[in-house]
Amino acid sequence: MSQLLVKGGNRLTGEVTVQGAKNSVLPILAATLLAGGQVELRNCPRLRDVEASIHILEALGCAARWTDSGLLVDTGGLNGCVISDILMREMRSSAIFLGAILARCGQAELSYPGGCELGPRPIDLHLAGLRELGAEIDDTGGLLRCEAPRLRGREIVLSLPSVGATENLMLAACGAEGVTILSNAAREPEIVDLQEFLNACGAEVSGAGTDSVAIVGGRRLHGCTFTIMPDRIVAATYLCAAASAGGEIFLRNAGERHLATVTAALREAGCAVTADSGGIACACRRRLKAVRPVRTAPYPGFPTDAQAVLMAALLRSRGATVFEENMFSSRYRHVGELTRMGAEIRVSGRVAVVTGVETLYGAPVCCTDLRGGAALCVAALAAEGETRVSQTAHIDRGYEDIARDLTALGAEIRRIETTPIET
Repeated sequence: MSQLLVKGGNRLTGEVTVQGAKNSVLPILAATLLAGGQVELRNCPRLRDVEASIHILEALGCAARWTDSGLLVDTGGLNGCVISDILMREMRSSAIFLGAILARCGQAELSYPGGCELGPRPIDLHLAGLRELGAEIDDTGGLLRCEAPRLRGREIVLSLPSVGATENLMLAACGAEGVTILSNAAREPEIVDLQEFLNACGAEVSGAGTDSVAIVGGRRLHGCTFTIMPDRIVAATYLCAAASAGGEIFLRNAGERHLATVTAALREAGCAVTADSGGIACACRRRLKAVRPVRTAPYPGFPTDAQAVLMAALLRSRGATVFEENMFSSRYRHVGELTRMGAEIRVSGRVAVVTGVETLYGAPVCCTDLRGGAALCVAALAAEGETRVSQTAHIDRGYEDIARDLTALGAEIRRIETTPIET
């Protein structure tokens, strides 16, 4: 087990390169099954969730290995369509493999996925859409037994713009006869990245980034070399770290177009945020002020994944900021840990009110989930004394090396290995 020790009080300065996007590479790793050959993924982040996806691919008979330029995946040896319960429980997005396996094999068997406990995140929309494409699915007993010897394209109207359902149905539709139209589709930039990967493999997909995605099925796909987009949530985290600690940083490869709601909030709080083709610069030279209510929403609204880190950045702001979480019912689990550091936060249902305090204090805190764990690090940078962050495996699901990156920006943070009795 490992912990992060963070000593607050250092202003941040310098620059780092933003890693590849977790939420892009995971569906793309599932999509490699459709290629049936060798794929090279550049700018692929080394994350726990990526390793979990690699384990699933290997269990299905595929091969994957890291190289100097990225991750090399060969799915030509696919020889199975069953994913064990142990592998499925490693991450929530493991459900994305269902559509790809059905498109490639015509059948699949897997259990319900695991991942961060952020409240109910059912895959009902995934299953309903796959059934509309012609799959027969038995979901009793905690297992998904799926048969789809012949998928047929059609128009599917999603009741909610679910990211996972949109991606899963895009993959399944590549193996369907005819054209599939996904209406009320999610619009996230990572879905555009998935479309670009599929098209690089020979698919014909269009409309990603809008609420209507069209997939022409039945095309024979092939391998390719593809570069994963930068991670907008990692970029948001480091911008909020600079806002919390103060200082001036530059994030190479970060794109503001995908972060407009986050950078708008930081500017309102008093940060100077500028961007060009090379990345995003952020300068925070004085105490922040409260901002207008922050309401999470599907893209292009404020991202739920950035809610916790912005909250952490505003803990010492002047005034009170209202947060309204509209995506997940249990996304304030980090609040109790932040209050251990002296934060003043009141929660009622989906609303949290953050009233800025003069001083935060280092304390022993525990990660409750991926983004909540990152928020603890952001808050610790502005706290007096040392903060000990435990259960860092959550953070490692989405950040290659948060200690390395924050240290490069001037923070005093280090990882230590511990035994269970020490935690």
